[in-house]
Amino acid sequence: MTPPNASAATPLPTTRAALMARLAQPHAYDVAIIGGGATGLGVALDAASRGYSVVLVESHDFAKGTSSRATKLVHGGVRYLAQGNIALVREALHERTTLLHNAPHLAQPLPFIMPSYKFWETPFYGIGLKVYDALAGKAGLGPTEFLGRDATLKYLPTAQPNGLKGGVKYWDGQFDDARLALALARTAAAHGALLVNYCAATGLVHENGKLVGLNCVDRELGTPVNIRARCVVNAAGVWVDDFRQKDGEAVGRSTKPMVAPSQGVHVVVDREFLPTDHALLVPKTTDGRVLFAVPWLGKTILGTTDTPRHDLDREPRPFKEEIEFILRESARYLSRAPTRADIKSVWVGLRPLVKPQDDDGDNTKGLSREHTVLVSKSGLVTVTGGKWTTYRAMAEDVLAKCLEAGLLQPRQASITSHLRLVGGGTDGDAPVQRRISDAPGLPAYGSEQPALLAMPGATHELGGGLTEGMVRFAARFEYARTVEDVLARRSRLLFLDARLAASMAPAVAEILREETQVDPQLEAFGELAKLYLTLPD
Repeated sequence: MTPPNASAATPLPTTRAALMARLAQPHAYDVAIIGGGATGLGVALDAASRGYSVVLVESHDFAKGTSSRATKLVHGGVRYLAQGNIALVREALHERTTLLHNAPHLAQPLPFIMPSYKFWETPFYGIGLKVYDALAGKAGLGPTEFLGRDATLKYLPTAQPNGLKGGVKYWDGQFDDARLALALARTAAAHGALLVNYCAATGLVHENGKLVGLNCVDRELGTPVNIRARCVVNAAGVWVDDFRQKDGEAVGRSTKPMVAPSQGVHVVVDREFLPTDHALLVPKTTDGRVLFAVPWLGKTILGTTDTPRHDLDREPRPFKEEIEFILRESARYLSRAPTRADIKSVWVGLRPLVKPQDDDGDNTKGLSREHTVLVSKSGLVTVTGGKWTTYRAMAEDVLAKCLEAGLLQPRQASITSHLRLVGGGTDGDAPVQRRISDAPGLPAYGSEQPALLAMPGATHELGGGLTEGMVRFAARFEYARTVEDVLARRSRLLFLDARLAASMAPAVAEILREETQVDPQLEAFGELAKLYLTLPD
């Protein structure tokens, strides 16, 4: 059977009852995946598009964790270049171009400015960025330019003018992470994969020392589900060690934790603090960290931190010193310094950094951002580390390991390097006229805009660019079950303006209840929105 065109304008419905009925049917899958973040969804798409039978379970919503809390950059990694990691930068630059091509409605090029306040900074960083251009080669998005003071202020009108000497302009990319994750899920489904959110993997099933499946539970109804699979992929992000431990205990082997979680905090303020379509990058702050000020969906993102975190809370909160760091450093580079009162939303993500096996320290800034794929004696395939930009290459590596270990039989080669994602249209389509820095709205749906406009309430705006039609579309075609699903990830309003999102929640809940006939968790969202506005004292 030929899979449907992933970029077709007619979306596939995702009714919960149909998904659970399909999951309950006895079937031995080729690949079962734990985790619905960037990595797990990338593996699901790669495997399904090669012709393998695939099932993916996610304990919460797709991209609920780290994969919706990125800095929103599709990048080669300028700081990795400074560390001398040429291989990682080269791979990421290649994958940057692939992602921009396959999801043009969700990812676009973005110009960056590095302002210089010392005479040596412009030539020093400029030469390094020329190397960045050279590594990108034909995949480059634009040439690096050396800027004088006036040109720098033209691109960054609210940059701190006192002491400004000039700057450097270079190019990277920007994207909407949660909606890209959703596009991966829906594209995998269009190729036959079964993906179910709010279905938690609770245990691993072993027979004669070999891993043969998963025990799961439907978190909505509490119904147990058993899954048989030839290959089980552990793509649970910062939680991969939980399943590695379960696997080890089942076969009498000890396991050593491989993840050193690092916390990244992002602060959102109004666009007036950086009224431009150019991002600001400070490569080395007073304590050696990187600072970004990035235009995104009509707001400005300030961040990020890199702080060791040992607890794995689903909603980690910022430390007081992290907020102070972001505001203090922003004040050094912006003519009008944002204050705590200006913050519209704060979100925190946990990066699953891979620790060296002989390292028990707490210095996450020095850990590699490269990914790791391990296959246990019983056959559990664990993948962690990496970053959003390289999700596709990570998926290819996972499938290669599965084949090498004999867990899968060869099928066709990967096709994801040129596979347009849902909403991305086809190569013959007109270019997408959208900038991720613009306020949210219809362009995020790409080639699915006609289907969205056919929804009831398509033009009835609830606020913040979200319409009734978008909520109904999310429930019918985008796996949305709760108010949080809609306001945090199908739209990004919780991340952009938590107070506005909270005010809109009752209207969203009413529409969802009508569409799904289940509790949309309105009260829980109200408590969550408070967290995104609460700053540590």
